Amino acid sequence: MTLAGPPLPPDPPLDFLEKNPVATDPRKRAYAYEEERGGNVLRLVWDADDPEFLEAELRAPLYSGRLPKEQVAPFWAAVKKLIAPLGPLPVDGADPRP
Repeated sequence: MTLAGPPLPPDPPLDFLEKNPVATDPRKRAYAYEEERGGNVLRLVWDADDPEFLEAELRAPLYSGRLPKEQVAPFWAAVKKLIAPLGPLPVDGADPRP
């Protein structure tokens, strides 16, 4: 007989998300995907402990000011292409300069 424990974590919603250990919290079950895009990095992060939340960010070497407008539209187009298998998703917040 086995004892009931916590339920198994859900599988990542996208096949290309890979386990991404968090050094400060080894219990955290995070998955991520990174893609180089013209000197910037597009990053998707999903947390198995909060499966309703998928984060998209653009990591860019900003030296001052906000992300130029001409980079915002291609970022969102790339994100939409990557998450297309999930169907339309709500956007809880958007900040070009986190």
